[in-house]
Parts: sequence; structure tokens; C-alpha cells
Amino acid sequence: MESQTDTQSQRRPDPALDLQADPQELLPRRRPTQERSKKKFDALLAASRELLTDVGFESFTCEEVATRAEVPIGTLYQFFANKYVIVCELNRQDLVAVSQELADFNGEIPSLDWLRYMNSFVDHMAELWTSDPSRREVWLAMQSTPSTRATGAIHEKEFAEVVSKMLRPLTPRTPRDRRNMMAEVLVHVVYSMLNFSVQDNQSHADAVAELKRLMVAYLLVAEKESRTRQ
Repeated sequence: MESQTDTQSQRRPDPALDLQADPQELLPRRRPTQERSKKKFDALLAASRELLTDVGFESFTCEEVATRAEVPIGTLYQFFANKYVIVCELNRQDLVAVSQELADFNGEIPSLDWLRYMNSFVDHMAELWTSDPSRREVWLAMQSTPSTRATGAIHEKEFAEVVSKMLRPLTPRTPRDRRNMMAEVLVHVVYSMLNFSVQDNQSHADAVAELKRLMVAYLLVAEKESRTRQ
């Protein structure tokens, strides 16, 4: 059973439903700076991944997270207002890690090798999703409310900024706004297809192959259009 704090937080007006306001990112109440607090924070996130994979988001509770992390529930609430904030932090973790991997390669791969690099990167992402079931569970949980979806969109946009920089050598004459949009489309398609690829009774290899075909076709057209742009 969820705590009163969780229940009350679900009844509050969702800021993402306010059409007059910009979408608000769900963030931890604070991030630790001292080593002891960092260990507790990390333990809570690790326990959250484990619990999310074991029981799914509907049965996910802050009490069980605290129990598994061997941390007092009060300590959990010092960092996280509710389970929605926890799952948004897990999503941020996932995308930041992949963004860092992309940034490490940014500019190191000649533009003529973009196809080989793209295939390798998609294979790497697909391996992450098959070897770590929590990634799909986090992605699904992010679809649970308008605020989590809005936070997910913010995270994807930040990730897309890294992708947009990598597209620059491939699309040198494409306007920045168009390149940014292309990057956002690619990020959204990749994550949607990765989720599709690990559904029950789905051939993961076939789905990943189709994802590569989509991306190759899209990027070949983008490259051609950019290089012929006056």
C-alpha cells in the first residue's frame, strides 16, 4: 500500500496540465553532496531499479524501495517527493549515461563512416535494453502521468542536443533548427522502437534491423538534401 504522502501527491493538480505554464521537470528535492548521503541516494536508486523490474510501476512503492535499500523512509522522502520523481531520476540517469557515450565519440568518427557508427551504436543500445530490463520498465513508467511524460520530453530534448551536434558533419548546410528537429525525431523513434523490440512474442533482432533501415533511409535523405542545398 502506498503512503499518505504518495497518495496526496497524486491528488495535487498536475503542473503539466496547466496550458499556461511551461512543462515542469520532476526533480529530486535535493541531490546529496556528502559521500555518506550519496551512498544512500545511490542505494535508493539501485533498489528502485530492482523493484521496478520485479513488480512493475503500478505495484512500486516508496516503502518497499526504502526497505530494499535499508534506508529509513524519512531519508527517502528527504530526496524524493514520490515514486514519480524517483522514476524520472532513473530516466535521467539512463539518458545522461548514453549522452556521455555519444559525446565521447562526437567528432572522432569521420562523417563518411556515419553508417558504420550508427549500426554499432544501435546494436549497443539494443544490447542495453536486452541486458538491463529496468530500462524498458523506466521508459514505460515515464508514460504514466502528464508530468512524467513532460519530464521525459525534457530529458529527450537534452539528449537530442548531443545527437544534433553529431549530425552536423553529415548535414553541413541544414539549418540548426531543422537539425535539432531531426535529432529529436531520431531519439524518439529509437526509444519507441527499442521498447517495441522487447515486447513479448516480438523478434528483437528483426525489430532492431527494421530500426536500422528506418534510420539509414532517413539519414541518407537528410544528407542528400543538405549537400544539395544552395
